Amino acid sequence: MKQIIETANAPAPIGPYNQAILANGFLYVSGQIPINPATNELITSSVEDETKQVMENLSAILTEAGFGFDDVVKTTIFLSDMKLFPVVNEIYGTYFSSSYPARETVAVAGLPKGVNVEISVIATK
Repeated sequence: MKQIIETANAPAPIGPYNQAILANGFLYVSGQIPINPATNELITSSVEDETKQVMENLSAILTEAGFGFDDVVKTTIFLSDMKLFPVVNEIYGTYFSSSYPARETVAVAGLPKGVNVEISVIATK
């Protein structure tokens, strides 16, 4: 059985998917990009601001489902350029305690709406 998770505190999906699905004790959170859910505006001022907004969007979805970053077991980071990795990694790291999840980071040819950062997570309790 699966449960759809949705919150107004994160951007609404821009396609045929859900913000997250809870199934068999695992929370699968769709990739988040830097859209401010309060204004529906894309954050493009800096990669730091983009990354913070992405992490805040993930936090809102995790919270809605009763999870937190300490419950995250796997993340995937998509970047427009690997040169952005040090900055993204530094900000990303502030959202986790010493119980870091497994992760991969990849540079891709393009991301939705031309953003620089997209991150998805899987969490479990």
